[in-house]
Order: sequence, then structure tokens, then C-alpha cells
Amino acid sequence: MKKFHLLILPFILFISACGWFKSPPEIGQVLSEHFKNKIYKDFDTVAYDSVFVKTMDSLSGKFVNPKAIKAFYKNNNTQPKLVTQFYINGQLDSLVSYLDQSTVHGFNPKIFKGDEIKGLLTVLTANKFKKVEESYPIIAKLELLSANAYLNYNNYLKYGVVNPRTIFSRYYIKVKRPDSLGMINLLKGKSLIDTLKSVQPKSAQYKALQAAYLNTDSQSEKRILLLNMERFRWKMPETGDNYVQVNIPDFRLTWFDKKDTLITMKVCVGGKRENSYEEKLKAFSKSRNLDDKPKNHETPLLFSKINSIQANPVWNIPVSIAQSEIYWMARKDPYYLSNSNIKVYYKDRLIGEPDTINWSRYSRDKLPFKFKQGSGGGNALGKFKFIFDNSSSIYLHDTNNKNGFNLTNRAISHGCVRIEKPLEFAELLVKDPYTYDKLRAEVDLPPVDSTHIKWYKKRMAQKADTTKAFQLKPAWFGPKKPVPLLITYITAWSQNNQIEYRPDVYGMDDKLWAAMKKFR
Repeated sequence: MKKFHLLILPFILFISACGWFKSPPEIGQVLSEHFKNKIYKDFDTVAYDSVFVKTMDSLSGKFVNPKAIKAFYKNNNTQPKLVTQFYINGQLDSLVSYLDQSTVHGFNPKIFKGDEIKGLLTVLTANKFKKVEESYPIIAKLELLSANAYLNYNNYLKYGVVNPRTIFSRYYIKVKRPDSLGMINLLKGKSLIDTLKSVQPKSAQYKALQAAYLNTDSQSEKRILLLNMERFRWKMPETGDNYVQVNIPDFRLTWFDKKDTLITMKVCVGGKRENSYEEKLKAFSKSRNLDDKPKNHETPLLFSKINSIQANPVWNIPVSIAQSEIYWMARKDPYYLSNSNIKVYYKDRLIGEPDTINWSRYSRDKLPFKFKQGSGGGNALGKFKFIFDNSSSIYLHDTNNKNGFNLTNRAISHGCVRIEKPLEFAELLVKDPYTYDKLRAEVDLPPVDSTHIKWYKKRMAQKADTTKAFQLKPAWFGPKKPVPLLITYITAWSQNNQIEYRPDVYGMDDKLWAAMKKFR
């Protein structure tokens, strides 16, 4: 009996390996039942796997996310999951339909290879294979092209076609991008149609731009609309319903509270970088001569939260401004520093008489000094500074030069954002009458609440007392709660049922247009 077992075991292993006891894989069963065609009952997974691997090798070089696609099929033993689930019920045809209609989002449908997918569906539907192995390359290619198109279409609508952080040097907003796990889960989904419907952008701004894009024949207008549709596809950080937005091309700050506007005002933003900036920067990197260094004062795009207000601020003058401006002014006029209330520090120690410094002894590219402009009416930051965490030393602030707000092009600052109505802005931030009156007193304004007039007069008396030295110092105030701030760049948007357009002040539209070239 034992000998019989030993003899029969190799035979069982042999016929198992030949597939004699195997039922057709799921794809074989599905197609066999659908077409009433017996050839699919002979579907050989080993032979199909070989064809699938070759097809993957030939196509994946042009896939946007080949690693995610390869990981999905590796985890599923190269089974044609999409064809198995979505061919018979017509959802692959629906996918093709969505790809064909991607023009409504400004895409060129050819980037998704929808026509090729449609052709493969036609061949499979014709059911004219004489041998089952003839279907393998069709199924494999249909599976992979559909998976790639499905992922790309969803990712482009949900996250945008480009990552702005890779094309703009001063784009510091952490936009969310597709990840491998999310894409694998997308391919695992139970319904293509439900996902394709749900991924359509729903924001009122996007829909308004989209409608305008479909209704205009002007190519220049289409370009601007398409670019801003892309901006509204980027997955921005959650601002909540109550937040402050600075739109650089509009030179305007707006505080939104749901659909209401709490306040809006003009702003001055950083000046545009020099023409041929990249070429000049390369020259500077070789010479290291400050005279070759091109200017770039563009305000960075960022997301943060306003967490404090400084009345009577001190201006810590950046090294770049010290080298390019302060140094020359001090050499030209020995009394410039004291007249401008600018203090000079050497190794963090205050220099008592900066007017006596012999500036010609120092090279401006190796200045050993730090400069701070004290509080007061002449301070470049004006009477208020609004602070938020960021890596660029950028803040919102008042200004003692109000004429800038009368300009059409208000890209004139060194990078920070000057705001037109700092006092009103501060009042909205503190949201407390007592705190607001204390803030007003710091800048010599009478209180709004008459019950606070007593301590206001006391402060003014102290300031006017000539027998005592009164030194104006910064005073800090906290907002009721930190307020989200988004500094962004939008050149077309919907307002009062019409599309507003603004000039491309930093040339960012041109850069984005070039990056989106292959998608148009």
C-alpha cells in the first residue's frame, strides 16, 4: 500500500502542474459566460502572465505612476482586475467616455490614450479569437492602459496635473499630491463610475471658470481660464470658513467668513524679480560679486496662521537690504542712520555712535554689522506688524508711505505685504474692545470706550513728561485665536457673477503654461 502511495504522488503532482484539475481563472469564466465561447475555459494563467509581463515592460516607461501600477498587479498575481470587473457591465466604456470628454477640463484626450482603449474594447467585443491565447495581449494591454488612464484622470482632477512646488521657487504651500497607497486603493475600487463622478471638481470657483472656458472662443482668454482651473485643482491646506487671503495679482487682502467678506483692502507686495533673473543668478554664482547678484523681492506663496500683533514694531533689517541699500546710504550720508532711527550692532552689541563708523573700511558683502530700525513714525513698518510663522521672514505690516496704495501696479515692496487698513485689521483680530483700546493707546489713538479714557490720558501724560526719558517700545497683542492666512496667486476668478482678470505680475502664468504643455 505504501508503494502505491509513492507511485501515485508524482502522478498527481504532474497532472496538477498541467492544470488538469484546475478550473478557469475568473477572467476566463467571466468571458466564457458572456460570449458563450468555450475557448475562454482554456484560459491559461501561466501563459497570460508571460504576456502581461512583456506588455508591462513595453508600456510602463510612458506611465506616470508605474511603481503604483506594478505594485497593484504584483499584489493581485497579474490578474486583469479591471477587465474582469468592469468590461461586462460597461464601466470601461464609461471610462472611455469620460476620457473623451476631458476637454471640458482643458485636457487633450490623447494624453489618456482613450482611442487606443476604445479600439481594444472593440476587438475584445468582436469575439473573433480562434484560440484563447490570441486574447492575452489584447486583455493585458486593455487592462494596463485602462489602469493608467483611470489613475491619471482621477489624479489630474483631484490634485492638478503639475506640482506647483516643483516649478515655482517661492511656492511654499504644502499642496497634497497623489500617493502610491491611495492609487492602489483606487484600483481596488468597486465602481469606476462612482469614482469618476465623485472626482469632478465641485467648487463654485472652478465651475464658474469652467463655464467661461467652454463659452469663449478667445484663445488668450481660454489660456488664462485653463491656468486658473489648474490652480483650483491643487489640493490646498484646509483654511476653514474663516481665513485671510492675499491675492498677489489682485494686490488685495480679503478676510472671508464663509460666503461673507469681513474686510477687504489694497496691499503692496514684493517687486518682480529682475529680467533674465536665472541667467544673472548663474553669473553671480560664478563671480560671487554682489554687483552681479540679481534682485528678487517677490512675495512667496505660503499658508500660515496670524498669531500675534506688534504695535510700534522694530524692523530687523535683512542682510540683503543692508548690503544693497543701507550700506550705500550710510556711506553717502554719515547721519543717515541716526536720522532714520537705525541702530547698529556689532557681535550683538549696540554701537553707541554709528555715525562715526568709517564704512569705506568694510566690504558690503562681508558686513560685520546688524541693523535695526527702532519704533516710531519713521519706521518702514509703520505702526503695526502682523506676524505668522514662515521660513522667509515675511509678515503683513503698516507703512509710512501710503502713496503706494494709489498705484495700479503695487508690486513695490521688498517682499513683505503692506496693508492699507492696519488698524481695522487689528480690531478684527483682537475681537475684544478692551484689548483694542489698549492697542489704540500704544499708537496714541484715543479709546473707543469712554470708560478707558482715564488710563489713556495717564499714558499720554507719561509720554509728554520731559523730566523723564520716555522710550517708545514695541507692544505685543494676541488675536482672539490664530487666523489662517493664505498668500496665493490667482489671475482669474469669479466675482459677482462675472470673471475678473488680473495681469500676470510675476510671470507665473507663463511658467505654468510651459509646464502644462503636454497636457493641452
